[in-house]
Amino acid sequence: MSVAAAKRAKPADAVPAEPPVDCGLCPRLVAFREENKAAYPDYFNGAAPSFGDPKAKLLIIGLAPGLHGANRTARPFTGDYAGDLLYATLGKFGFSNNKYDARPDDGLKLKGAMITNAVRCVPPQNKPVGAEIKTCRQFLNARIAALPALKAIMCLGRISHDSTLAALGVKAKDAPFGHGAEHELPGGAVRLFDSYHCSRYNTNTRRLTPEMFESVFAAIRAMLG
Repeated sequence: MSVAAAKRAKPADAVPAEPPVDCGLCPRLVAFREENKAAYPDYFNGAAPSFGDPKAKLLIIGLAPGLHGANRTARPFTGDYAGDLLYATLGKFGFSNNKYDARPDDGLKLKGAMITNAVRCVPPQNKPVGAEIKTCRQFLNARIAALPALKAIMCLGRISHDSTLAALGVKAKDAPFGHGAEHELPGGAVRLFDSYHCSRYNTNTRRLTPEMFESVFAAIRAMLG
């Protein structure tokens, strides 16, 4: 299915772009959420919503909320190390008002961009299983379809990439993952960009450097104008 086709498909029982906070579709994730409610009663502890501009031309898709990041703050990549690099880079390339301070009340606003996750609830050890990724894909598909101005999708990591392809009906062999890779999606209206995930592990091991990350954003900015 192309992005354009996904936007046109609006059955009466259409899946919402944002799952309910207390989504109960994945038993393992629900059980982990209940554990976290007991351990961290002040955390958000729910299906983390997307964040950004509803008229976004760029959709950034991560893996899942971090336990002490979005699971705590209810905003993607807010409060964990990965957010430091992501939001600094968004600001540098004009996709935000550059007011990130790792708090959901810091006044940050995205401009022409939105951030979501392939899996909306925090998984144990930051590792969702295949069934959870597949179950949550309906919300990813709906999120993509709900962005009328979308021109670019940036996938952070292979799981995000693979789930996005599956959501849009693109075969993995036709759009292989690789840092800096670019793929035209069916219909030609949207282009997919890949990056290694901006996790602390990837940056500490230099698998991903700030310069490598910025190069992907530079390509996106050049494409969007």
